[in-house]
Amino acid sequence: MGSSNGQRLGITEPISLAGPTDDDLMRTRKLEKYLRDVNLYESQEEAVSREEVLGRLDQIVKIWVKKISRAKGLNDQLLQEANAKIFTFGSYRLGVHGPGADIDTLCVGPRHATREEDFFGELHQMLTEMPEVTELHPVPDAHVPVMKFKFSGVSIDLLYARLSLWVIPEDLDISQDSILQNADEQTVRSLNGCRVTDQILRLVPKIQNFRTTLRCMRFWAKRRGVYSNVAGFLGGINWALLVARICQLYPNAVPSMLVSRFFRVYTQWRWPNPVLLCAIEEGSLGLQVWDPRRNPKDKYHLMPIITPAYPCMNSSYNVSTSTLRIMMDEFQRGHEICEAMEKNEADVDWDTLFEPFTFFEAYKNYLRIDISAENADDLRNWKGWVESRLRQLTLKIERHTYNMLQCHPHPGDFSDKSKPLYCSYFMGLQRKQGVPVGEGEQFDIRLTVKEFKQAVSMYTLRKPGMQISVAHVTRRNLPNFVFPGGVRPSRPSKGTWDSRRALERKVSSHTKPGADDGRKRKQTDDNVDTHLRNAKCHATMPSSSGEFREGSPIVSTISSSSINLQFEHMDANELVGSNREKVENNLTDSIRDSRNSVEVSSHNGKVDGPMIGDPRNKGLSFNSSNSKDAEKLAIEKIMSGSSSSALSPNGGLGELEVLSADLITSIASSITSSG
Repeated sequence: MGSSNGQRLGITEPISLAGPTDDDLMRTRKLEKYLRDVNLYESQEEAVSREEVLGRLDQIVKIWVKKISRAKGLNDQLLQEANAKIFTFGSYRLGVHGPGADIDTLCVGPRHATREEDFFGELHQMLTEMPEVTELHPVPDAHVPVMKFKFSGVSIDLLYARLSLWVIPEDLDISQDSILQNADEQTVRSLNGCRVTDQILRLVPKIQNFRTTLRCMRFWAKRRGVYSNVAGFLGGINWALLVARICQLYPNAVPSMLVSRFFRVYTQWRWPNPVLLCAIEEGSLGLQVWDPRRNPKDKYHLMPIITPAYPCMNSSYNVSTSTLRIMMDEFQRGHEICEAMEKNEADVDWDTLFEPFTFFEAYKNYLRIDISAENADDLRNWKGWVESRLRQLTLKIERHTYNMLQCHPHPGDFSDKSKPLYCSYFMGLQRKQGVPVGEGEQFDIRLTVKEFKQAVSMYTLRKPGMQISVAHVTRRNLPNFVFPGGVRPSRPSKGTWDSRRALERKVSSHTKPGADDGRKRKQTDDNVDTHLRNAKCHATMPSSSGEFREGSPIVSTISSSSINLQFEHMDANELVGSNREKVENNLTDSIRDSRNSVEVSSHNGKVDGPMIGDPRNKGLSFNSSNSKDAEKLAIEKIMSGSSSSALSPNGGLGELEVLSADLITSIASSITSSG
């Protein structure tokens, strides 16, 4: 079924076994050229340099483990055999890293080499004394403890796994579940990166097509501002899992086809149905795996993307209501552009897909979070801590405003060159689309921000000079340093896909319905006109004394005075506004409609022709005119069937129905209770 050994990959049959057409091959060549032109591939010289750094790092950890073994008085035989080993994972191991990217590495050590004293103590000290090591930054309290540094200019993230073995063999196979025996939680998490990466490579049919498609999707996600696990979007491993699943469903497709199918499938995906590459194994070690039937907190995950190595976990638990809405909007945009490319529409090409999201044109209101420190090392530590907590601010605002105030966190930080020990983060804010605006209605988020600042201030390594402030700014008063080159654009971007679609929606909303459009169309347009009038009236209301003042701190670092926050309603010409409303409604509908999902057991869905399914089912056929309808049904079956086969190891549809009901009820009740 597209794999090298002829076996099916994934927990369902493929959607299509079709190969590329001449047009698909041409679009793939153009895509590959585009990726080369934007410098996504490292040079041979840099590749050799990375290999040398990894070899040197492996030598260092071997010296380190012998040194601590000697200090702990191990016998001569254990001292002679003492060993540690370096593994790689993430983008480097997957083969999709670019120039200047960091290398995710794992040091595997024996039972007598502890994490606290030996790894973050002795090894850290050894690295400190090496001239080729710079910017050394240990993070022992992280969910996955890590040491970050540069070695001869190459960025390294180094994790540590302490095994129960006295001796680490040079040919150690960490893919075996037995490697987790008696391992602590930090070791299990640290090993998970390598084990997941290797399992992904085993579960995709054609690795080179997977790599090219993943390079494309990573670049797209960064350009569109949705690449950041810590900000509540998706990180590298999440995108890899999503792309790998598409490769399983279309095993003979080339990269241009896989990109198009990526958007086609995930635009239709009804979250919180999980994305899985293989069945979830219970294992024999008693480690907790993702299972909403047994683990209450798993029921509240909005966008489950499950790792394929034991213990299977949800890799995307950081996703919030707001960030899911934004990503679904971006999937819809990508789907529309890919369809336009396949129809050979003029002025639509790969450049269109990769247009950067104009974050600072998309909203009228922003939260600005400023942090500062007294020296570069303190700022680096402070930034790492604050970035890990920013997602909590998004969640608190959503919860405390009952999801009426929506947040769009920018995944990066910004620096003012005139203030070297200072950086800023921004969140776009808007009222929930489609909700009537009450006169004088305000959002009071003083306590929300106060709670956030208190949580940030609990940083155990906080030093004097580590400061944080939160303020509201409107679009017109954004600082110049957030714009490319430090120059504010004189007018909004024109000629982009987003601006053209916004203009089309504006024109469409003002077009009078024709006589043959019927009463329903007229009612829709009347509603849009009313929406525009209400928005305009609200925008011209005089400011009340309690309205948020421009640039004022919400909770001042100096004064305890507090200010209410009021936002104008978004007008119809606001970029991506009405499309976000449509996607948001689709999200709500998908949660409701999931109760009526296609019921199919894990053994259904035999391939007949290019599409999954039995053509006898309600007249389903596979001719070209009906292929997309059939494909849509196939995706429905996969969402139902994949859950059945993955989470019901004993088979039977009844257990699937219970699982789906539990998932949907919990998510629906969560949304209802939050407004």
